[in-house]
Amino acid sequence: MTDKKRIELTFPVGYHEFHEKRVFNFQLNRWHSLGYARFEDMQEAGQRINSFAEWKAEMLRQAKKAVAEDRLMNAAFYYRAAEFYTSQDDPDKALLYDRFIDLFYKVFQDEGIEQFTVPYDGAFLPAMRVSPSGGEKRSTIVMHGGFDSFIEEFYSWMRYFADLGYEVIAFEGPGQGGARRKYGLPLDYRWELPTGAVLDYFGLKDVTLLGISMGGYLCLRAAALDTRITRVIASAIAYDYMQFQNAAAQLLGRLFFQHLRGFSNWAARKKMEKNEMHRWSIGNLMFMADKKTPMEAMDIVLQLNARNLHSQLVEQDVLILTGSKDHFIPLKMHDMQVKALVNAKSVTGRVFTREEQAQNHCQIGNIGLALDVMAEWLEEKTRPEGDEPSPAQSV
Repeated sequence: MTDKKRIELTFPVGYHEFHEKRVFNFQLNRWHSLGYARFEDMQEAGQRINSFAEWKAEMLRQAKKAVAEDRLMNAAFYYRAAEFYTSQDDPDKALLYDRFIDLFYKVFQDEGIEQFTVPYDGAFLPAMRVSPSGGEKRSTIVMHGGFDSFIEEFYSWMRYFADLGYEVIAFEGPGQGGARRKYGLPLDYRWELPTGAVLDYFGLKDVTLLGISMGGYLCLRAAALDTRITRVIASAIAYDYMQFQNAAAQLLGRLFFQHLRGFSNWAARKKMEKNEMHRWSIGNLMFMADKKTPMEAMDIVLQLNARNLHSQLVEQDVLILTGSKDHFIPLKMHDMQVKALVNAKSVTGRVFTREEQAQNHCQIGNIGLALDVMAEWLEEKTRPEGDEPSPAQSV
């Protein structure tokens, strides 16, 4: 592999008003901020989308246009964008996933990506590895996304760390990407199980585990129960999904979830009939959890709580990255999680601001800054004891 064959990847700075509706605007910013989508394409798409149906049609239009212009990286992620808001009962859903995967590995075929299928629970976990660009390996980073992510989305992150000398292995756990779509594995909060399978498969110990979005919760759960994990980075942290709301809302929620399940299922179905956002979000949750009713699917999410997280068992070095204006996860979760890590070797918390253009979920708007913070922290935590940083390494 030579540098001439590498696709140029950058992390543009700025969170843009591509669309007036947040449900569309965040996703348009997401693909741009990750380095895979052109600004002008997302700007044009935002002007043409007014519904979920129009989202799919417009992203397909952008994908086909990119293919015609030989912009295959853009095209791959426009197919992924189209797949993202396509409902589970649409036969195009699986076709769009396959199109994205095929095109992604065609685009990056000369960049040394290694693909694996890790045996797990009678099925397999998709995994990919990116080795250091040159010289001696510094250490290994194992990373994963959150609820409905694909590992391919984080290739730009993987290459960033590989260029710094790290071996990077990403995997999809139950409920995610190909683990769900190809191997039928439903969402499971017991993340130490798939993580352990990956560590076993690659013969790893003394690793950094990086979890993104819902993965911030999952990676801490895994670290609490697997001592081969030495360092943990949580890019967004939920701590306890039930505690997102105030005390009164939590009490009402328990009433409906535990004692009014029939009514709650009926109400959720009605929401799905009347509102396309609810139809997609509830349907997506049911698919990821492999459940037939909304309440059965919600039961899986409610298992993502403080009790099951076992924060008191986390003894590693921990870095938590949080957006001050994260619209998915309340800011209060950050402090709750930091305070709960009473036995961690060290806890570093970083809250990103609007001024930094990194205030959003997973720092969409300035991913490069978030990665730099992770790299500086890793440099400190992986440095042999007694070694002092050179002036160039000082932060």
